[in-house]
Amino acid sequence: MSQASQLSPELARGLLQLSRALLVATRNWTLYPPEHPTVGISVNRLCTAIRESSLGSIFSIGITPETLMIESASADAAQSGIAEAAALLHDRDLLRLTFVGDVPPEAVHALLRMLALDAAERRAQGGPAKIWISAGHPSIALEQIDYDKMLAREQGDVPEAARRDELWRSIVMSIAGSQSAVFDERAQERLLMIAGSPPDIADTAVAASSSMCAPDGSPMITSQAAIVIAAFRHLTSVVSVMAPERLTEVMTNLAAAATQLNPQVVMQILQTEDDPTATLPVISSLTGAFDDTKVAQLLATALALEGKASDRLATIFSTIAPDEDRKRRVLTMTRTLLSESDFGTPSDSGQFQQLWGSMEALLISYNDKPFVSESYRAALDGLGSRAERMAAGEVPPDMAEWLLSLGQDNIRSLSVTMLIDLFGLERDKARAAEIATDMEALAEDLLLSGAYEDTLRVTKSLLERTKKAGAIGRDASLQALDRLGESLAMRETAALIGDIDEAGWRSIRAVVDVVGVATIEALKPIVMVEEPTLASQRAEEAILGFGQLAVLRLAPLVDDERWFVQRNGARLLGRTGSPEAVPLLQPLLRRSDPRVVREAVSALGSINDPAAARAIHTVLRSATGALRHAVIDVLVAGKDPRVVPILVHILRESHPLGKDHEMVLETAKALGTVGSDEAVPALKILGDRRAWLRRKKLWALKKQSIESIERIGGPKAEAVLQQAARTGDRMLRKIVGSKKG
Repeated sequence: MSQASQLSPELARGLLQLSRALLVATRNWTLYPPEHPTVGISVNRLCTAIRESSLGSIFSIGITPETLMIESASADAAQSGIAEAAALLHDRDLLRLTFVGDVPPEAVHALLRMLALDAAERRAQGGPAKIWISAGHPSIALEQIDYDKMLAREQGDVPEAARRDELWRSIVMSIAGSQSAVFDERAQERLLMIAGSPPDIADTAVAASSSMCAPDGSPMITSQAAIVIAAFRHLTSVVSVMAPERLTEVMTNLAAAATQLNPQVVMQILQTEDDPTATLPVISSLTGAFDDTKVAQLLATALALEGKASDRLATIFSTIAPDEDRKRRVLTMTRTLLSESDFGTPSDSGQFQQLWGSMEALLISYNDKPFVSESYRAALDGLGSRAERMAAGEVPPDMAEWLLSLGQDNIRSLSVTMLIDLFGLERDKARAAEIATDMEALAEDLLLSGAYEDTLRVTKSLLERTKKAGAIGRDASLQALDRLGESLAMRETAALIGDIDEAGWRSIRAVVDVVGVATIEALKPIVMVEEPTLASQRAEEAILGFGQLAVLRLAPLVDDERWFVQRNGARLLGRTGSPEAVPLLQPLLRRSDPRVVREAVSALGSINDPAAARAIHTVLRSATGALRHAVIDVLVAGKDPRVVPILVHILRESHPLGKDHEMVLETAKALGTVGSDEAVPALKILGDRRAWLRRKKLWALKKQSIESIERIGGPKAEAVLQQAARTGDRMLRKIVGSKKG
């Protein structure tokens, strides 16, 4: 269960923004050269996040495998940015990361360069802190894991020397000497410990099988495979007796350990048949424990070592990945692994292409016709000969077009297309969630670089996934859009909307509409102005586009201490026309600033809901003199027919001959000012009222109702006046007659 944040909201928010900026910068550093504009943007963003979090002082972050810490307080590990940053830094053997004052871009460059180092190389140089002493910057301090303590901790209470003691060596010798070895209780306990660690499994298997070599020192693959199988069987046998609930975990560990062994030995193992008398089929269970990544690692290693695809490798590949879809997934991953290795470097590109072509034909007979046009396939087939001609000095006529395709805009669009396609093809739920997070980070980078059209493509892809019930990655897409809407990148984009032309605003507005209501958090600061600006008008327009969904997001505006923020909040709430806005507007009616009260009344007047009418009714009852006139004037100022239901509701709920007499008169007069036929029935009811007492008040009510009906005019009003002259009581007929006279 994730632990809730123990930090203050401000510190938690700052640490989250810093974590996200670090993740984006680290990813971009691995994707682009240091001088690439995308790297520059992400580095500047990370510097800004550090500055805003540290405020120019010392800011130290503790690192655990699951979360980040400030002093002794943990951040919320449920935040994907926090958890991912913690995992990234912990994987780099870091315990603490400290920023001292302002951190310049060159310091961030050095940090990213160190984080991108291969794990083996980093540890060979003594770890990140040792590297930082010579290659770092004084504005950043690193504290690394103590490797000696780390190794001791990984071994439990048993020190490293003891784990390679006589007991361990006797286990190794027993496995190497006899496949039917019998172990005592101490040896079984040690085997149970070894089964929980893939590295220990691999070490034990290698130690037991390493003696099986020919006189020239070459490994005897079949004999080594037999001993490794024996080691695996001993381990599973012990676990099945002493901890049967761990069998699934142990099979996964065996598969992970297998990827650390000689791939030729592993291939021989996978070709071996299970012992029919064995209670647990180790080989078939091991085959089933190989996930796509492990299969790809095995294939890539085997191909790099052998330099070609063999029938044996094809057979094993078909055994591990029998279905076509999995073959294609694994093939794609294998090609990526090979292309990133030394084997796939440009100097070996010819060998790599030749190897890859033979592997496709032998392993999967992959047919790319559905995905590649004939012209493009022809271009690929002739790639080698064209390269030779270019090397001889011939420059093809389409060289300029090629160079243009390598421009920043094209590379960025290609990155967007590839990530969107990858998201659409992914069928693993966990991986889809990771890609959705990557798309969110990419969208942030695109926003910061002003690539709004590409941002729109990414966000539309996420939005489409959210509309498909039960789709893989749907929840992750929803969360990604929400985080993007509240991100620093969206806030910085919102800050620019007053400085761009109409075309640029339309592009940003399209992104805002797709990302959704969460963008209101970025737009709210723009509308907190005393005098309207182009930026505030555009922000209000975007906020109102979300309708009633915007209401709850606007609540902080009415709670703000500044009168103009309250006024703007009331105006926005009223323009939503949503009944949900009424509870937020009611407190504004009790504010001391008349500008806020007027805007709140106007907002309530535009909401056709009984709750809005009751709120205005309440304020009219409590108000007297000038304030009541002011409220009425606000309601009728624009002669908006939407206020008629509210005024009618006030008439219906009031006591016209009692304490509400003056208010009812002013309300009736207001209905005449608005001039809507919808008010005529309510005014007729008021004019038809009868009473034995309070004749003076009754006369005033009838007179005002007739005057208001006359002001409204029209056939409906004229019919009511004629009926009053014929069938009304004596007082009403007298009032109508005096008007005609």
